[in-house]
Amino acid sequence: MKALAIAAGIVFWTLVLSVAVLLFLPGSDEGDPVATVAIQPAQPDGAPAPAAAPPNATRGVDLPPGFSVAPPTTTSQPPPPMLAPPGQGTNMVPVTPGQLMMPPPGPGGLLQKGPDGAPATEAHAANEGAAPQVAIAPPATVPSAAMPPAIVDATGKITLAAVPAPGLVEKSKYGPLPKIAADGRRPAEIYARPLSKAQATAGPARVAVLISGLGVPGAPPDGDVIKGLPPPVSVAYGAYGRGLQERVTKARADGHEVLLAIPLEPNDYPAKDPGPHTLLTTLPTDENIKRLHWLMSRYTGYVGVTNHMGAKFEATKGSLQPVLAELKKRGLLYLDKGSVGSSAGLEIANGLGLDYAVTQVQLDAGNSSADMAKALAELEATAKEKGTAIGVANAAPATVKQIAEWAGSLKSKGLVLVPVSAAMRAQRQS
Repeated sequence: MKALAIAAGIVFWTLVLSVAVLLFLPGSDEGDPVATVAIQPAQPDGAPAPAAAPPNATRGVDLPPGFSVAPPTTTSQPPPPMLAPPGQGTNMVPVTPGQLMMPPPGPGGLLQKGPDGAPATEAHAANEGAAPQVAIAPPATVPSAAMPPAIVDATGKITLAAVPAPGLVEKSKYGPLPKIAADGRRPAEIYARPLSKAQATAGPARVAVLISGLGVPGAPPDGDVIKGLPPPVSVAYGAYGRGLQERVTKARADGHEVLLAIPLEPNDYPAKDPGPHTLLTTLPTDENIKRLHWLMSRYTGYVGVTNHMGAKFEATKGSLQPVLAELKKRGLLYLDKGSVGSSAGLEIANGLGLDYAVTQVQLDAGNSSADMAKALAELEATAKEKGTAIGVANAAPATVKQIAEWAGSLKSKGLVLVPVSAAMRAQRQS
């Protein structure tokens, strides 16, 4: 009997222990954990204490300070994407931990190289002591000096960049002024007419023509001049008249790049007056710069500046130098229409690094179409001799008509018609 009682006791306590195990230790090593112990970081002195856990969180278990029991997790979710830090605008994109970080493209869109010749990824940054979690998307297309922005439709028509271009305008008390953008883009490049494929691959003999005399007192209506003018021909507008911005925008829509014609003091001033706000050799520099700013603020979208008269002003180095320096500062080119043979412009421009050229042929200096034909032939000969040549003519319907007819014959002569800015680039590169 005593042995039976002992056996019954053993069975009873075995059952009790089994029930206790099932109650307090559910699951197995291959199942879900009973609880997760989370270690909280130490709090600095004076910092508020973390929120207390729910009453049933610890199931009656006393834990030391800094520990808590978190409920078990059922699934493993990847961490959410991290947004790269601000400062790069729309170039910043979400990334996830472990994603390969690519560096910003170098010149020409090529990846920058690391010290071992491989792309300079985040791994190289880590070797240099920095491993930022930043992914850099390809930057917005920024046109280079060799290829201004343009849209070419299915017919091959070139549409120039819209004006004003973002980042190229400075507000002033006179109106919008051109400036170099923070990323280095210049009006001389962005507002230029790009070369077509045929122009870009043509031989070295290139001719450019500037039609001047629009937007000045006594100028003919734009429609009489622009209509029928080949798109590669550049046009120069002065700073006078109504609706200048609309007229310039229309000319650019027709494919013509635009230059601003500024009035400069001629030898017989004031008997011959170029117009209001003329830059004068008798004025102090700051006054001439104010006048220049007023002139430049009449409209936007021009690649550079050319002179309206100005024989005396261009021969006066002390007056001309600050003006050309201002143009250089604002990312513009300067085309000298050859008002005077003793112009100080070339010497000053070379010292400043300013994009500068002088027109070689005045196309309408004569009184007849035969005279103009001779001038156009001289322009062709100059281009074949020197690689490029720039001619200039005043705005007149008959002049434009003859230039348009002449332009149609250039291909058969081994010549190509290009905008003024392209001819100037070609001269710099030769």
